[in-house]
Amino acid sequence: MIYYMNILKKILNRIRYFFISTSVIDTIKTSHIVIILLLLVPLLLIITVSMHNIISYDRLITNVEKTNRLNQIVKTEITNELWDIVAGNKSFEEGRQYQVIENIRGQIMDINAGEIQNHQLLEVVDRSLNTLTRYVDRLGQQMKQRAAVIENERMLDEIRGVTALVSDVLQDFIVLEIETNAAQSRRIKTRALFIAILESVIIIFTLFFSVFVQKTVSQSVNKSISSLVALSGAIADGDLNARAEVTHVKELETLTLYLNIMAGKIKTLIDENIREQRNLQKSEMKALQAQITPHFLYNTLDSIIWLAEGNKKEQVVEITRAFSDFYRISLNRGNEWVRVQDELKHVESYLTIQKIRYRDILDYSIDYEKSMEQNIILKLLLQPLVENALYHGIKNKRGKGLITVRGWMEAEEQANWLCFTVKDNGIGITAEQLVSIRKQIEIQNDSSPSSVLSYGLYNVSRRLELYYNKTGLLDIQSVYQEGTIVTLRIPVVENV
Repeated sequence: MIYYMNILKKILNRIRYFFISTSVIDTIKTSHIVIILLLLVPLLLIITVSMHNIISYDRLITNVEKTNRLNQIVKTEITNELWDIVAGNKSFEEGRQYQVIENIRGQIMDINAGEIQNHQLLEVVDRSLNTLTRYVDRLGQQMKQRAAVIENERMLDEIRGVTALVSDVLQDFIVLEIETNAAQSRRIKTRALFIAILESVIIIFTLFFSVFVQKTVSQSVNKSISSLVALSGAIADGDLNARAEVTHVKELETLTLYLNIMAGKIKTLIDENIREQRNLQKSEMKALQAQITPHFLYNTLDSIIWLAEGNKKEQVVEITRAFSDFYRISLNRGNEWVRVQDELKHVESYLTIQKIRYRDILDYSIDYEKSMEQNIILKLLLQPLVENALYHGIKNKRGKGLITVRGWMEAEEQANWLCFTVKDNGIGITAEQLVSIRKQIEIQNDSSPSSVLSYGLYNVSRRLELYYNKTGLLDIQSVYQEGTIVTLRIPVVENV
């Protein structure tokens, strides 16, 4: 018994593994097919056995019915026909005695050709019919020879005896066939009982199989879903190192795999975002440091002192006001975004201070469309470009330099743009330097460019990329000994 229980456990484990290693849809389809086949087997068996029993039983009943009718013919028709002849009601030639005998013989052959158990009795009937035919022939000869009536009656009695014998044999055949029917009925009952037991076993097995499949699939799916829920909860709690165990349910296997990948990518994106924020903070701090350098501060204060000593009150007021506006906009109460007019005011304050300091070599102009004044942009984008133009362009050439700042708007189908150019007629940039600067600006890493000339450009380009999530917003064109043009294209921001 233990041996068979172990075998059953192995079979169940194999079935369980099959169902948990396939998809839920395939499992349901397979289980439905198995259940349908299990339910069809007893149905087909019942139909087959029932049809076999009906055909067999019908054949037996038909044989008994035919034999019973034939027995009535044997008992009455032959003797009645011959009595009419002997009584003189008809002649021997007019009688149907031979026709009746051949009819009986034909029906006997028909019954004997079927599936019956008692062929010997029908053979006895056939031989008796041969004897009956001879007696009828002798009766015909007697009547032809005009024998005495008593002789004919004696022969008729002989014929009656033969017909009685045939009738008795047919009656015995009927009894035996009825007994055969009884035996067949018992076999039918036995088959019906066997089929009922088999169907009960199949139904019980089908129910067990259905419960087994339902439980197996349910446990597998619940386990997989629980694992996914646990993973989602862990991610929601901030544990991005959590991973779900890959299950054997194919429909959930891909989902589990993608969730694990998603968790890893979220962690990677958060790490990258942290690095980006750090880079952004570094860029902002460097941008502010570039504005609040002691060198610029000291030079501006020296200029104010020098103007005050020269009793140039108006210029002192102008440079002091510009100096105040410059740092007010630079700090901007910690806000990262300013209006276009404030950004341009910041540039104007810077250029006002520098023009007073470099009055012999610097001149500037600022021109922009009034319609763009209230648009919001990232602060400290234009001043580093103006500072580059002054220190690396204008100061390195002889004669007076000019810095021109322009602003305008461009409308496209998918976006509106704020456009700015910072142009100088300074020394310009050599072709080799321009290629190097462009490459350094395009490099997206944490390290700053080595060239002092490209630092301000790199800082602006990096901040544009971080805040606007776009590249290629900064363009540099320069001809050595002629000047440089830096162009900014910034998408219009509706809400910050």
